[in-house]
Amino acid sequence: MSSMGLDHGCCQLCCRAQRSGTSLPSASMEGKGRSLPHDAMLLLLLGLVLTVEPGQAAVHVNLTEGCEIIHPPRDGGIRYRGLTPEEVQSVRFLPFDYEIEYVCRPDREIVGPKVRKCQRNGTWTAMGHPSRCLRTCPKMHLSLENGQAVARAMERVPVEGTWMEYSCNAGFHLVGSTRSNCTKLGRWSTPKPVCELRRPLSGKKAVHVGALFPMSGGWPGGQACLPAVRMALEDINSRRDILPDYELRLIHHDSKCDPGQATKYLYELLYNDPIKIILMPGCSSVSTLVAEAARMWNLIVLSYGSSSPALSNRQRFPTFFRTHPSATLHNPTRVQLFKKWGWTKIATIQQTTEVFTSTLDDLDQRVKEAGLEITFRQSFFSDPAAPVRNLKRQDARIIVGLFYETEARKVFCEVYKEKLYGKKYVWFLIGWYADNWFRIKDPAINCTEAEMAEAVEGHVTTEIVMLNPENTRSISNMTSQEFIEKLQKRLGKNPEETGGFQEAPLAYDAIWALALALNKTSAELVKKGLRLEDFNYNNKNITDEIYRALNSSAFEGVSGHVVFDASGSRMAWTLIEQLQGGVYKKIGYYDSTKDNLSWYNNDKWIGGAPPADYTKVITTFRFLSQKLFISVSVLASLGILLAIICLAFNIYNGHVRYIQNSQPYLNNMTAVGCTLALAAVFPLGLDGYHIGPGLFPFVCQARLWLLGLGFSLAYGSMFTKIWWVHTVFTKKEEKKEKRKTLEPWKLYATVGLLVGLDVVTLFIWQIVDPLHRTIEEFTKEEPKTDTDVSILPQLEHCSSTKMNTWLGIFYGFKGLLLLLGIFLAYETKSVSTEKINDHRAVGMAIYNVAVLCLITAPVTMILSSQQDAAFAFASLAVVFSSYITLVVLFVPKMRRLITRGEWQSEQQDTMKTGSSTNNNEEEKSRLLEKENRELEKIIAEKEERVSELRQQLQDRQQLRSRRRSSNPSREADNHFAPGLGAAPAPAPFYQPSLPLVRCLVSEQADKLGRGNCDGSRVHLLYK
Repeated sequence: MSSMGLDHGCCQLCCRAQRSGTSLPSASMEGKGRSLPHDAMLLLLLGLVLTVEPGQAAVHVNLTEGCEIIHPPRDGGIRYRGLTPEEVQSVRFLPFDYEIEYVCRPDREIVGPKVRKCQRNGTWTAMGHPSRCLRTCPKMHLSLENGQAVARAMERVPVEGTWMEYSCNAGFHLVGSTRSNCTKLGRWSTPKPVCELRRPLSGKKAVHVGALFPMSGGWPGGQACLPAVRMALEDINSRRDILPDYELRLIHHDSKCDPGQATKYLYELLYNDPIKIILMPGCSSVSTLVAEAARMWNLIVLSYGSSSPALSNRQRFPTFFRTHPSATLHNPTRVQLFKKWGWTKIATIQQTTEVFTSTLDDLDQRVKEAGLEITFRQSFFSDPAAPVRNLKRQDARIIVGLFYETEARKVFCEVYKEKLYGKKYVWFLIGWYADNWFRIKDPAINCTEAEMAEAVEGHVTTEIVMLNPENTRSISNMTSQEFIEKLQKRLGKNPEETGGFQEAPLAYDAIWALALALNKTSAELVKKGLRLEDFNYNNKNITDEIYRALNSSAFEGVSGHVVFDASGSRMAWTLIEQLQGGVYKKIGYYDSTKDNLSWYNNDKWIGGAPPADYTKVITTFRFLSQKLFISVSVLASLGILLAIICLAFNIYNGHVRYIQNSQPYLNNMTAVGCTLALAAVFPLGLDGYHIGPGLFPFVCQARLWLLGLGFSLAYGSMFTKIWWVHTVFTKKEEKKEKRKTLEPWKLYATVGLLVGLDVVTLFIWQIVDPLHRTIEEFTKEEPKTDTDVSILPQLEHCSSTKMNTWLGIFYGFKGLLLLLGIFLAYETKSVSTEKINDHRAVGMAIYNVAVLCLITAPVTMILSSQQDAAFAFASLAVVFSSYITLVVLFVPKMRRLITRGEWQSEQQDTMKTGSSTNNNEEEKSRLLEKENRELEKIIAEKEERVSELRQQLQDRQQLRSRRRSSNPSREADNHFAPGLGAAPAPAPFYQPSLPLVRCLVSEQADKLGRGNCDGSRVHLLYK
């Protein structure tokens, strides 16, 4: 796979310590033009490294579980990603899997764990090993060119107390001390020694190139780029027309794509002889460090493998060039592909390094200009598990991944676990990975090779064209294919297993660009009386000449036409590839300078076509079953017809005495109320299937008004009847007398009051909080036939802002009426009255209506999300209650009039025998009740008279007793006088043997004449 220039940056550090403001003295150096003392150099480079990284995803600061926050060590700080300094002061716990990183001041180094991770048990990793910030000594003393440097008493870095022992290889001798100690001041006790070798000078003067090749790390590009550079040096040094008096020599180190490691070797390149005329770093993070520091030494930097967009900043990197194009060159290609396949919603996941952040910022700007959108943006530092889960949860489909090769394996292992691959997803990756990057065994992941191959299948890569696709000869007199064959022989192993194989042509052409620029510079210097060997780190004139020569470079290399833009970046085409069957296939090229897309039409998709960029949510409404609606509507229509027949019957026979005694006007109201309630079934079944959203509020109002008024008329008239019967026949007798005469207007007024309350309530509801159309959404459903479509079921409801309050008022009032109606019907079940002769039928109807309503109301509220069940319960309750009411109230009347023929009016007075007998019995019962009340009054009067007589008798007895005590002899004479009868006995108390009482209570009273009761007007008791 032809790879595009890698952005090879490592994550920068962030700490509480502010960047040092120490000024750097420009002291002149002895010898070959060195400048800047060791300490100043240390502060500068550490200041370059310790830059603040852009913020990451926000961290919740109100956690109550996790790992307790750790305080930083002395002279150091802790990097809390996603937290502001204010939040750090207030937070107590950090979430699981959260990572913190220790950083120290520029003159100190972490000793102990540098990174800790919050474990699931609530503790930080490696807490048994403290992290300390100790003063360090320059790392340049840790190595010795052409010799050995052995560190003593050092864990990882030289700190106070560490000492070094030096020795030279055979053929070299040591110049300087064999031992140097790291002091508390952060300085070595003796200067670093050197191993010198006296060699005879060759005919050509040596021009040294300092290079940093990443042989391992995030991008091991040095594995192929270093052999390519050596090939270029051999080809150039063998040419007589290019630098005939000079020989290019390479001094290189392994940077491991690590800025910290690169800092160490940069010291050695700058402070050790010989002077290097140019620097050649590889990774973007290393190039950033080298390019920013190199301007202090008047050095040109030429990179073969850096794609960070930040490196295009000429103000920050004034002497930087690169044969590897900027990573932003991928973005126009990506945008073009998004447009081609009709995608508008893009998701991204990136490793948190400057190169990928800058590239993503540029992509964000470009997609906005194209009318597209980056909907989700995820980032990770070392563990991509959580971001990948977030992409799955957010239903990301088109995903741009920006990370190094080692992190790519971690990402796609998580992609496999989350099933974020297949025909629904497309991944866009960087093209400069090795062709078999997903097959390389990596101990950092726990996925098999087959699982990785399944996860990466079908992804698309965009990469800079790094090998000339045309079979033309380059300035080195080689074609691109000849170069690849020669490089493969030098490597001696499978190119797919060699890091940086795709970038090798760029490294080869970088040496040629340098040689041509130095050749041109040498000619210009001769005119000024200078030579290349006169270069030193203080000679800006020679640097300017080299800069102008490189800036104007233009030649045909093995990677294509080599030319630099104003920012020092290479301009090139973009190659588009797709992984098909485990092999990368070229599917097109894109020339961003001409906006020209060359397409091969050989792209393949797992689903047969490019997937959708998001799950298309199809909104479907759950409509009422039309079969159910029609069935219930037929029942309701028949019920309305029955109500009309009953109403007509009642009106037509209103002159019949039997009908008149049933209060026909109230029955008419019941029939009308049933008609309105049955009519409400039709708007109850109307939904979006029949009407539009604009008419839905009117349907809602029709439901409410028809049901409310229908209930009030039908049930209110029945309730009024039963209430009057209960009031007349279950109260005290004196109140019965007052209410024995039925006044119809009071009944009509009661019904009117109930209806009026409903009208007022509904009117206020409609004005204050009118019903409107609301949408209830259900869980999305995935159809089996289409993976890019999700069905969102919705259901229409009639609702208002305070729906529960209004329903509570409405249901509460109606519920009380229903319960009271049941009570009244029960209390009057044995009452018989001629004024309302159908009150028992009314009671039965009330029972049925109340039971149906009290059951249906809560059930329909529970089943409101099930349109068919809710409609069936509500509508059938209305239909059945209406049918029962009509049948119970009117059918017996029809049957009676038909079977008995009672069609005559009251004035004709030709009632049939059964009816006449029934009416006579009722009249007789009323008369007897009246006579009974009169008799009770007479008895009360007589008892009162008896009490008075008894009192008088007692008074007389007392008077006689006093007289006898005053004249005992007279009393004795009177007592024994003959002929005198005994004193009359006191009058006995009232006894039942009195004629009056005997007349009242005798079982044979009906055989006595009224004259036998002392001429009183006492009538017989009715038994």
